[in-house]
Amino acid sequence: MIIVDMLKKGVSMVKSNEILTAKQVAEYLHIHPLTVHRYAREGRIPAFKIGTDWRFHRKYIEKWIKQKVSSNNDAGKQGSKLFAKV
Repeated sequence: MIIVDMLKKGVSMVKSNEILTAKQVAEYLHIHPLTVHRYAREGRIPAFKIGTDWRFHRKYIEKWIKQKVSSNNDAGKQGSKLFAKV
């Protein structure tokens, strides 16, 4: 009944491949699933819980990766500036 009400209100349903499990995120990031669980628990990666299971929205994981890459690149640029001053 809730889904029918949502559809009537124009709320779109999320495609099944947009929501990932911790195992899928681990495979995607090439890290251990327990690391994904720890990151989620610590709020270091965008996640939400369904019952006791962590779930991840692909769009937010990709955005999180871009932010990490960008911050790593910025840190590298600052490091190279420091070495240039020496």
